[in-house]
Amino acid sequence: MNSSTEIHLNLRRHNENVDERIYGGFLEHLGRAVYEGAYQPSHPTADENGFRRDVIEALRPIGFSIMRYPGGNFVSAYDWKDGIGPKESRPRRLDFAWRSIETNQFGTDEFMAWCREIGTEPMLAVNLGTGQPRGAAELLEYCNLPRGTSWADLRAQDEPYGVKLWCLGNEMDGPWQAGQRPAKDYASSALQASRLMKGLDPTIETIVCGSSGRGMPDYMDWDLQVLDTCFSSVDYISAHRYTQKGKMSTWDYLAEGLEIDRIIQDYRSLIGYVRAKYKSDKQIHLSFDEWNVWYREMSGDGDWKEAPHLLEEVYNWEDALIAAQYLSSFVRNSDVVKVACLAQAVNVIAPVLTREEGVLTQSIAHPLSLFRGYGVGTSLQAVTLQDSSPGRGFASVPHVDVCAVAASGQVNVFLTHRSDHGSTKTVIDLRPCTISGAKGICVAEAADTANTWETPNAISQRELAVQVLDSHKVELTLPPLAFAVVQLAI
Repeated sequence: MNSSTEIHLNLRRHNENVDERIYGGFLEHLGRAVYEGAYQPSHPTADENGFRRDVIEALRPIGFSIMRYPGGNFVSAYDWKDGIGPKESRPRRLDFAWRSIETNQFGTDEFMAWCREIGTEPMLAVNLGTGQPRGAAELLEYCNLPRGTSWADLRAQDEPYGVKLWCLGNEMDGPWQAGQRPAKDYASSALQASRLMKGLDPTIETIVCGSSGRGMPDYMDWDLQVLDTCFSSVDYISAHRYTQKGKMSTWDYLAEGLEIDRIIQDYRSLIGYVRAKYKSDKQIHLSFDEWNVWYREMSGDGDWKEAPHLLEEVYNWEDALIAAQYLSSFVRNSDVVKVACLAQAVNVIAPVLTREEGVLTQSIAHPLSLFRGYGVGTSLQAVTLQDSSPGRGFASVPHVDVCAVAASGQVNVFLTHRSDHGSTKTVIDLRPCTISGAKGICVAEAADTANTWETPNAISQRELAVQVLDSHKVELTLPPLAFAVVQLAI
């Protein structure tokens, strides 16, 4: 069954500029993310640092703007001091989070060098589970202060790394977390850590842990207690979400964008309440620093092995349409969401998988790279007139998810077509702007189509025909289950 959509955009109706840090990634010491992923000195493509060049070349087109490290659950029992200094002196440790062996051959200095190679900025998490605020401040000293003090003098390079974004722990409300603690206890520790760290380097920004997810019993109550305590000293509160399909139909699954919008609205309301309570002009923002599809490979038990195969999810095309909706929601809510990290970058619930013989780029890489390439600018407020249907408990799920950005004489419109029942004729109206040219890029496949080692290019981008109707309008047809970017020169 075919449907229709009208999208009305006006450059005077806009949100804030899109922060490029919403296009972030995540590298955790988990499974084969680091070892046999980013770092494998024995691999034929490895460089002098032990980094797999084939992985670097696969990640560069995705264009991660920031990279969170070293966890995740891993960080809550991690001592960063184990991962510095001569490699032959670094200890082998048991990893509580993923029941694995951590060799510590890849640590802070290696991570910084790897970030430079893939062209991204580092975002570090500190241990506030089993660790203390003092340890967090010492890591900041190691990374950001000039030579002349004990920890800075141990740094592998002379110049400071200048890390600007710091996560104050990870998912501290979760019973799976080493050092789980009540909200008030965690908030007190996070406040102390943030004050110590900013006392050493006032240019940094800190991120306090929000609830681990909307399904947690203390969701928003935890967040309120933490933000209430730390409001004066932190810059962001974190949100995490992993989308699970279960037994849902494709249509219900692809209603996920409404859930993402709802979570962001929850935090918008919370931040506004706390800000009003303190009668403050300070604006806290949201760091959505773990998000992805994850429901197939759920076992996190590494059986006390080095680099065990864990959480190596294989993504199909409907999963990629979920990824597109996360990014679309972040763009639409550019006034609230300033940081976001896909979890993760390599092998572990990731757009890139490795084998000894090479690298496979998965379906979710398409929306990631297209948003990164065209999703920078001022977020526009779209008014849509379109068909909708009930789904996943929502009375009305629009057939097309829409966001748009304006920059440098161009408007880029991102369209995620949720329906697998027919095409959608789409008209984009930019009055009063004059459209001088139009073109489109589209990816559309069956829901279960996936890139595999046998068919690595099963999913591909192609040109989308865009017809200029008059000086203010264009028309296009979205195939079923499509993700498209329409570029309009104005």
